[in-house]
Amino acid sequence: MTIDINDLEFETIIGILDFERTAKQRVRINCSIDYVYDRQFLDYALVTKHIEKQMIEKEFELIEEALLSLKESLKQEFPLILTLFLKISKPDILANCEVSLSETFKF
Repeated sequence: MTIDINDLEFETIIGILDFERTAKQRVRINCSIDYVYDRQFLDYALVTKHIEKQMIEKEFELIEEALLSLKESLKQEFPLILTLFLKISKPDILANCEVSLSETFKF
């Protein structure tokens, strides 16, 4: 089974520039989770809450750090995860494009 979470948006502190450390900015998260369904399921509502909570609480400086931290915390919280795709986007950081980083993790 695959859970797809598309365009989860919220505001958080993320970035290394001075203004990014003081003003929240919008982020967009896309996530795909592969797992084996065998009478146990992954609650996608809990997954989205976990992602948002981690991003807001940790106030990451780099998107790379956020990706790696979410990988670890999601696998720990949801051990059924076999493969995890994460994409973190900052849609408002540049005027003429959206900047994103993504990674696929296999456990």
